[in-house]
Amino acid sequence: MKTLKIVKSTLFLALIPFLLFAQTDKKKTETIYIQTSAQCDECKSKIEGAVKDLKGVKDAQMNMADMKLMVSYSPNKVNADEIKNAISKSGYDADNVMADKDSYNSLPKCCQKSGGKH
Repeated sequence: MKTLKIVKSTLFLALIPFLLFAQTDKKKTETIYIQTSAQCDECKSKIEGAVKDLKGVKDAQMNMADMKLMVSYSPNKVNADEIKNAISKSGYDADNVMADKDSYNSLPKCCQKSGGKH
């Protein structure tokens, strides 16, 4: 009987670190909304694709009515600045991060702020 108590106690003590780790290692997801300079559906596809390529991004959805990108991501893998920089490198503004000039200049005219037609 005493041996059984010792075995149970040992097992319990051995499992404590695993139980604590499971509690603190839950995948946390954050959501941000980023104002972009998107102009059309082609812009939408490019921006969503650039952001979804980042490790840690779970979802990216552009609302063309207000040109805001909703991004759900894991903050222990990627942060908001990295997401905004990916948008900038694809040629678009992202909140206060201006579009990379070379990338912007290579966009089709319809995707540039001055607009135009496809």
